[in-house]
Amino acid sequence: MGRRTETIRPKKQKLNDNSSLFVGSDIDQHRRGTQLLEVYALQIQLYTLQKDNQKLRKIYRKAMETRTAAISHPRVHAIIRECGGKMHMQEHMWENARSDFFEAFKNYDEAGDPRRINCLKYLVLANMLTRSKINPFEGQEAKPFENHDEIKVMTALVDAFLHDEVKKFESILENNRKAIMEDPFISRYITELLRTVRSQVLEKIIKPYTRIALPFISKQLMIPVEEVEELLVTLILDGKVIGHIDQVEQVLILDPRESEGNRKCFAFQQLTHELGRLSTQLKR
Repeated sequence: MGRRTETIRPKKQKLNDNSSLFVGSDIDQHRRGTQLLEVYALQIQLYTLQKDNQKLRKIYRKAMETRTAAISHPRVHAIIRECGGKMHMQEHMWENARSDFFEAFKNYDEAGDPRRINCLKYLVLANMLTRSKINPFEGQEAKPFENHDEIKVMTALVDAFLHDEVKKFESILENNRKAIMEDPFISRYITELLRTVRSQVLEKIIKPYTRIALPFISKQLMIPVEEVEELLVTLILDGKVIGHIDQVEQVLILDPRESEGNRKCFAFQQLTHELGRLSTQLKR
């Protein structure tokens, strides 16, 4: 807590030091926009550290509106976009996060700032969470970094992800757990990333069938049947799987003619069952 307070105080002091920038009417429009953007960058960093998403969202929008009228150092733009990407990640807006991290990476790279490596990792993470089948390392901006020592693990994860190799993906995570988990931001989304990969592979497994046993899926994904059920419920509610679960027989019944209302009804029944099961386990 003490270290975080020490980090926040200098940013507050910088904001106070810059408060005089807006006094007077003789400031050139572009210069004022540039100064505004620099102050917004400081505020965005402060609110990100404080985890004040409401204020962060407000300042982020202002910064995005001001950037067209400002000529600032690329590092200022990078800071704004990186913090914006983190904000979007918290809101599970993966596509927006990917866009922000890409812009942050490009600007850090232009500025020669080492933060570009971290931002490239975040870009790769967000890209996988969007379920995109586009390899981010095929772009001319990221291509030179795919064999960088700190990026190699992410490169391997992307390769496994693109080929739906869930076992390989999990093995890479397990073998490089320390390197991946040492970044608290990335570690926060590993569970979500695993769900995304497993859901993607699950959809591929069930595609040829009209009926498929949950224990069979469980064996293929190497996760408990309960987790398979949770994944299927989410996919059914999202409309990505058309069918319902027969709880008694432990079978997924797929029927493209099934109405949306029936799908959601079955999914909610399954969700209620899962909540009841968890409640029973907690009471033991």
